[in-house]
Amino acid sequence: MRGSRVAALLAGLTAALTLSACGVPPSDVIQAGEPASGMVSPGPRSSVPAVIPLYFLHKGDLTPYLRKIGDAGDFGAVVRLLFDGPTTSEAVAATTELPPLTGTPKVAIGEDKTFSIQLPKDVPPLSRLAMRQLACTVAHVTMPSAVLPGDANQDGATAAPTAHTQRSPAHTSVHVLGDGWTMTQSDDSCPDPLQP
Repeated sequence: MRGSRVAALLAGLTAALTLSACGVPPSDVIQAGEPASGMVSPGPRSSVPAVIPLYFLHKGDLTPYLRKIGDAGDFGAVVRLLFDGPTTSEAVAATTELPPLTGTPKVAIGEDKTFSIQLPKDVPPLSRLAMRQLACTVAHVTMPSAVLPGDANQDGATAAPTAHTQRSPAHTSVHVLGDGWTMTQSDDSCPDPLQP
């Protein structure tokens, strides 16, 4: 009886010493230099479902329409949704100046909040209103308040408040690259989807 206790105690002590020897030795803080900068392609993120504003036209005016999306951080998916146009229920009142796409746009964002959107070939230059639709949509998705309170209807869409107020001074720009053309648009005149 005493021998089995001693054997068990020795086995436990051996296991504890073995496990403690596997640790990583402590070290001081290691300096790695400046953080990375420049243009980055939005990479895979954790999927955070949200309700975001997509900007379409209502009687010629830029108007935010709320949509449910699986990951608001997937800017490529947000841009694709915008180019896909209004849903059936939105199309009762909403139109778009954006052309339908045959391919997927490539989206990159710079540290200065400038979006670069490379459109597939054969897309003609966009109208001024189409550029504003793009700028306003991506600007409000990048804002911390982009995950809007409220609910969307069964089709995933509902008109947001239509107050046309100026946004805060932190602006976003969109640089669109087409086949042989480029255009840039600021979000400085976007309607605010959060105003009642």
